[in-house]
Amino acid sequence: MKKFLTLTAAVALLCACTTDRESILKVYNWSDYIDESVIPEFEQWYEEQTGESVKVIYQTFDINETMLSKIEKGHEDYDVVCPSDYIIERMLRSDLLLPLDRDFGSTPNYIDDNLSPYIRECFNKMACGGKNANDYSVGYMWGTTGILYNAKYVTDEEASTWDILRNPKFADKIFIKDSARDVFSQIIIYLHRDDLAAGKVTLDELMNDSSDEAIAEVEAYMKQVKPLVAGWEADFGKDQMTQERGYLSLNWSGDGVWAIEEAAEIGVDLRYSLPKEGFTVWFDGWVIPKFAKNVKAAKYWINFMSRPDIVIRNVDVTGYVSVSGAPEVLEAFTDEEYDPIDLSYFFGPQADSVCANPVLYPDRADIERSTQEHDWGDRTPQLVEMWSRVKGDSASSMTIIVIGVFLAALVAFVVYNRFFSRKASARKGKGRRR
Repeated sequence: MKKFLTLTAAVALLCACTTDRESILKVYNWSDYIDESVIPEFEQWYEEQTGESVKVIYQTFDINETMLSKIEKGHEDYDVVCPSDYIIERMLRSDLLLPLDRDFGSTPNYIDDNLSPYIRECFNKMACGGKNANDYSVGYMWGTTGILYNAKYVTDEEASTWDILRNPKFADKIFIKDSARDVFSQIIIYLHRDDLAAGKVTLDELMNDSSDEAIAEVEAYMKQVKPLVAGWEADFGKDQMTQERGYLSLNWSGDGVWAIEEAAEIGVDLRYSLPKEGFTVWFDGWVIPKFAKNVKAAKYWINFMSRPDIVIRNVDVTGYVSVSGAPEVLEAFTDEEYDPIDLSYFFGPQADSVCANPVLYPDRADIERSTQEHDWGDRTPQLVEMWSRVKGDSASSMTIIVIGVFLAALVAFVVYNRFFSRKASARKGKGRRR
């Protein structure tokens, strides 16, 4: 996905130079991660609640570290941003966040009224240097990391373990997220499956193990996997799966839901598995950076994003799952197409038998095998270096194909320019947006 700046935001940005900063709210969020029609509605709602006008400047990023770099250097005075869980931890330890004041006057506190108890508990577990993440951040969306697979070629039993990733039966049909942290976490769980079963170690302890030994274990395993991998991907893997160019993929639940629905329209049976050894859950959440200029509008934005009807609209547009445990959200995503599952951990005791999509909302029995990732702090470079070594020894078959296609296109372009149109060399082509 690529960065974009909406026309409205661009106009507001130009006006910001001559406008009181207190009437501007600068929001920094992931690409394609909101129903943009709620932005002008927030502006209207904010004026109704406070009697003050505000204009939203809405910008997007694709990588956590890109956002963090701008905040750390103080080059951008964003009022509210949406980092992932481990970045929230890092920002808290670095004293880059302001505490979130929940006083909204006569406006309802949609945050605390609707936040799932499960999400609150997970944020309590974040390693934030003695600070409670719930005091500085509010969850937005969440999901799991699992195996997306094609039931025509992969059995349910085969997809029930992370070790499927090194099964030679699926050589050149495996796609893996280009995410060192997500891959490391699943593989370290698999490698310590016997210790987990024996009670010698816990999932939470494994997630806090950034030792050289743990890194070496995962690196050795992934170097066995590497010859079988068709591609390391950030976004295109789900497309490869729907087109049956891949048979299995280490993937996120949000991408899994999208791929399953797209594939079903063309008769392809994709499924999503949470391996028996254990898996991780992930979260993105709203925070207010220390350099924010409009803290009041920022906290109202977070409150507005927690309102049940806005939650439902954002989920419908993005395909991801909200952290909201509101009754309206439960009702909206109850679907008789699915078998009943226990969602009492998320929505409360009344939700112990709910017909819902288990890819979106895992059953309690599955969630009990889950854990959450953490920031590695000063050990992060070691993780990045390991991942570079795993991917960098040689190119995969998919990489070779992509490079070959690119070179062929480049040659064709040069030949065209040289023999058919000298003027064309001075023109710029238009990029395509996914």
